[in-house]
Amino acid sequence: MKLGPRYKIARRLGANIFDKTQTEKFQAREMMTKKGKRPGARSEFGLQLLEKQKARFMYGVTERQFSTYVKKAIAKKGVNSSELLIQFLEMRLDNVVYRLGLAPSRRAARQMVSHGHIFLNGKKITVPSAHVSEKDSVTIREQSEKSGLFTNLQEKLKTATPPVWIKADSSKGSAEIISRPKYESRESIFDIDAILEFYKRS
Repeated sequence: MKLGPRYKIARRLGANIFDKTQTEKFQAREMMTKKGKRPGARSEFGLQLLEKQKARFMYGVTERQFSTYVKKAIAKKGVNSSELLIQFLEMRLDNVVYRLGLAPSRRAARQMVSHGHIFLNGKKITVPSAHVSEKDSVTIREQSEKSGLFTNLQEKLKTATPPVWIKADSSKGSAEIISRPKYESRESIFDIDAILEFYKRS
């Protein structure tokens, strides 16, 4: 998925959705840009659209992929739609690779997967959107461990902080999915309920 200039996208959405926009330099530049400016009023629809774009760009998925995830989450009866949508997004293989600390960004994680560097349950998977499940294992392909992509891997993994639903083994650069992620609104940079409402009304 081609995104274009990430600084401009993050500035337009008003959220630090990319790794490169989470630096002190970017935030200081944003403070200077916003100084003296009054934010324009948005309609409820406009705010919902904004939240949708934040989530979509953060995970780096296409409009069609994102729409499919949301519609599946809404259609599923007897479950929390917000949590189910988060699970669809978080349990993509590329996102797990990123969360584990194997890649510096989701974009880099997608490339790792598509180039065949990652195994899921002992099998090479080249589809970044592949869904992982509980008890699945994610490992680096043995032949890829000597690649420049994984230089100083153990040091990087020691400083990484995977979410509680991923059990990481920094000595091996592997992980096991031990549970499903839960949606925590206070920890999210987008409003998932607003996203659901956007699709329900469209």
